Amino acid sequence: MFPILETERLVLREISKNDAEGIFACFSNKHVTRYYGQDTLKNIEQAETLVEFFANSYKEKRGIRWGIELKGTQGTIGTIGFNAWSPKHKRAEIGYEIHPDHWRKGYTSEAVSKVIDYGFGDLGLTRIGAVVFIENEASNKLLTKMGFLKEGVLRDYMYQNGVAYDVNVYSLLKKDHIT
Repeated sequence: MFPILETERLVLREISKNDAEGIFACFSNKHVTRYYGQDTLKNIEQAETLVEFFANSYKEKRGIRWGIELKGTQGTIGTIGFNAWSPKHKRAEIGYEIHPDHWRKGYTSEAVSKVIDYGFGDLGLTRIGAVVFIENEASNKLLTKMGFLKEGVLRDYMYQNGVAYDVNVYSLLKKDHIT
């Protein structure tokens, strides 16, 4: 059973085939993907493949990805979840994106906070990591605000549009997390 999480303004829920349009709206937007390490989507079929990837990742216990939906509306405005989930080692990396129409409204902070609590509480994680393009000022600030510590820089670690970029590596440990 896929977990549904709720915050004051959001529902974090399983991503379904019906969400392909919302996924496409996010991942076809160059402002969303410029710091993502993934090529910008060019057609709806690619979004459908991504939906399938998220579902398989959860089934195989490699990750979990929620669709971010505003309460009282239909459709996703972004996604959030854990990648590189290792139940054995009690760790995962958090990742998220949200459509630019919904930037600077606090939705990402709200979703990140809920997913962190779920990771430490329900999944039993002891470490949540994050890998962020150095140029992604908004995400770097958000993670720091949420209590993540910068551990260092990985040089030429991720590619975007054929160009190698350095990334910041962050971590948040359960023992340091204040709920």
